[in-house]
Amino acid sequence: MSIDALSKEISTQAEAEAKAIIDAAKAEAKRIQDDANSQASMAAADVEARASKDSEQISIEVVAAARQANQKRALVARREELDLTWDSVRETVASPNLEGREELLQSLIKEASSSNQDMLLRPVNIDRKSLSSSDFPMGDDIDGLGGFVLESKDGSVVLDYRFDSLLEQAWKANLGSVNKALFGE
Repeated sequence: MSIDALSKEISTQAEAEAKAIIDAAKAEAKRIQDDANSQASMAAADVEARASKDSEQISIEVVAAARQANQKRALVARREELDLTWDSVRETVASPNLEGREELLQSLIKEASSSNQDMLLRPVNIDRKSLSSSDFPMGDDIDGLGGFVLESKDGSVVLDYRFDSLLEQAWKANLGSVNKALFGE
């Protein structure tokens, strides 16, 4: 065999071997790329699933927070309306022009007379003139929307007939009706 033929044969074998190595390398590269694509797809699917789950959870939390904020605003608004109503009622009761004021005072005096005549009547200033005709001895003025208190001579017993306490009792007893009238509940 001549050197040229030998050289050609070695070259052919080297080319065939190189081609086989290149083909094997390409096949390995394709397998590695396919594995990488598969792992990337699985990772992307996992990330997408987690993101979707997190998004749903955040959505639920946002809706719950918004609902809670709305409820809080509604409760605050109701509280403000109740406070305004309470203030309005107190203002009406404190007015010297309250319709039926004189009759209410006389009714309270009649009720108080049955308890004990030996007590000192301490009026709210606005009602002093109306109460001066009672059989009770008069004492110093007290604070309030109207009415009076009866106080024992030693100060150990005080019976409260002030409009403040009567109004507060009526307010508490009728708060359900007030809520229904204001808010329809």
